[in-house]
Amino acid sequence: MAGREFGHVLGLPRALSGLPLSPLAVGYGDLAAAQHAAGLRHLGEALAPAGDLRVLDGLYVPSGPRGRRRVDADLLDDLAGTASPAARVAELLAGLHRRDPQGPRRVVLYQLICLLQESCPVAELGVHPDERAGLVAAAGLRPTLDRRQRDAAESVADAWERRRLHRVRGLVERLPQGDPGLERLRTALEARSAKAEAALAAARRAEEGGAADIASERYLRALDLAADDRRAVRGLVRVHRPGPEAPLRAELALDHIALDWDRAGSDWRLLCLYRTEQGAVRVREVPADAARDTAVPLGTAVRYAVFPLEDGRVSGPPLVSHRVLFAPEVAGLSLTDGPGRIAGTWRRPPGAAEVTVELAGGTRLDTRADGFTSTGLPVGRHTLRVVCHYRTPDGRLVPSPGVRAAHTVHPWPDPVRTLTATPDGDTVRFDWTGGAGAEVRLVVWPGRPPLPGAELRTSELPPAVTSPAAGHSRVAAVAVLGERALAGPAVDVEVLQPVTGLTARRLPDGAVSVLLDWPGATNQLMVRWEGPDGAGERTVTAHAYRRGGLRLRLGPGEVRLRATAVPQAPDGVVVTAAGAETVLPPDTFIGYQLVRDRRRFLGKGRTLLRVTLSSLGGAGGPEVPEFVCVARSGTLRPRSAADGTTVLRIPGTDLTRHGTVEQELPAAPLPTPYTLRGFLLGEHAAAVRLEEPSPATLVVR
Repeated sequence: MAGREFGHVLGLPRALSGLPLSPLAVGYGDLAAAQHAAGLRHLGEALAPAGDLRVLDGLYVPSGPRGRRRVDADLLDDLAGTASPAARVAELLAGLHRRDPQGPRRVVLYQLICLLQESCPVAELGVHPDERAGLVAAAGLRPTLDRRQRDAAESVADAWERRRLHRVRGLVERLPQGDPGLERLRTALEARSAKAEAALAAARRAEEGGAADIASERYLRALDLAADDRRAVRGLVRVHRPGPEAPLRAELALDHIALDWDRAGSDWRLLCLYRTEQGAVRVREVPADAARDTAVPLGTAVRYAVFPLEDGRVSGPPLVSHRVLFAPEVAGLSLTDGPGRIAGTWRRPPGAAEVTVELAGGTRLDTRADGFTSTGLPVGRHTLRVVCHYRTPDGRLVPSPGVRAAHTVHPWPDPVRTLTATPDGDTVRFDWTGGAGAEVRLVVWPGRPPLPGAELRTSELPPAVTSPAAGHSRVAAVAVLGERALAGPAVDVEVLQPVTGLTARRLPDGAVSVLLDWPGATNQLMVRWEGPDGAGERTVTAHAYRRGGLRLRLGPGEVRLRATAVPQAPDGVVVTAAGAETVLPPDTFIGYQLVRDRRRFLGKGRTLLRVTLSSLGGAGGPEVPEFVCVARSGTLRPRSAADGTTVLRIPGTDLTRHGTVEQELPAAPLPTPYTLRGFLLGEHAAAVRLEEPSPATLVVR
């Protein structure tokens, strides 16, 4: 049995002693992750998928019908080059073999023993039948590790590789005695720890003696020996504490601390130093590529040190930041002033237990979650400090340094308290109270006016008015003092416009068409009438009038009509305007028709035009206009008095005197056939209605 690493101590019942308590493999975590990704129960399954793995006298896999092959670098490289799911496991084992030829066997044995101690049947593990009994007996002799001990056994090699001596010491103290590999590690640990302690002692003496360069060199030596020695880190931070300009800049943000330094030419290790609630200094590693620390407890003061690295080891003194209290300030602080008042708003940082505001002199103000309002302040400049308070893990409230700001309470005008308006002819007179010492402006707001007391800037005001324009206006008083103004009360004022151009004429259907010049700033008019047939009124809107005009049924008698603008603000002050009035005479009309005289004279008959004046409204009719008859060739009617040849005229006085007038048409005024049509002319033409016969009866052939 010569040449066996272990297994040479055979005793009844064929048990092996000295099986590993730890895999002692650097990168064991990566190996285990690759193993689980490949679905392997233990790492040996990557080497001998079909079973018959030998582990007691070396690590062998089957080769040929009855042979075996030692697991070496060539075999592992071959397996790593395959396309199997276990190729990554073989690749990692090859790397382990290059660092430690016994490493692959040790990790396989470690996992097999752990599985057996977890009551896994040995027949299911793929071990050669000749070695199963000895492996089971050995598993019964090796101490069983609990979860905490297994974590220590599997991570101790990585901690040693990274020179974290204090971490290694804590891990090996969890593990039982007796493992040769662990014993060698304990011996090396004590030797290296002694050197680190000696370097620390020399560094302290140099620091106390004022030899900063020597102290830095010794502290770096101690840190090189024990990369997790907080005393060496604290010593280097003390020796290299920055001046006014820190090479490592740590800046407070709302939810993190931002870090910045010149990263050129090196890899870096970034550490955060802080004190616990009990006053002990703690050192925490921060990912150097993140450039921010998001794990700082609120209310904690921290300092940062970044070390240059070469091949993963500290290669020089650190860059050290100033101390930073992780107590973010409010963001977006904005201050405004009003009459005797300062108001502030901000964005509250996440995690702040409360925000306080103090005026210079110590007066503490009431605050809201997002701001404050302080009243009763005299005119002048006021300084205040906004502080955020944070609850630390031990329950203390820690204040932030605070944001200082200053703002001036400016003079504001005395507000206008009342505003009245009184009609004064065709305009309005305004009176007010208040506004002492201020300029009082009357303005018309384009929309809803601001409430009285609203704080304004003079540049925001509409132009001042002296007299409101026609139509409805809401006139407000504003007190102005320099750049600041206070809104005052408002009154509704309506300046009505006169109605002009009112006329009325009767239509053939008995209705009356009312025409007028609609005033532009008026929405409604009231039309009233009275006469022998009764009185009435109608409200007319601008939209309805412009769309279809105004027609009334008023009866045939004489009617007096009046149109006035209607105010739209019944509670406002109204400046009235003149209405329009007209008299519509009784319903008077003129009718005409062709009359054939059958009497013969020299063998020819006569064609007469009979024109009749009638009145349905009784006496007192209008002036009667002149009646004109016009002829046009063909059968198309003349369109106007000028569209054809005038064949006869009958003065209105003749119609008034006689009632009915017949006149003979001129002989052949136009070649036949021709068509006649009558028209009323003169200033009274609209007052008399013309009733026309059927056009077919007016064709002369």
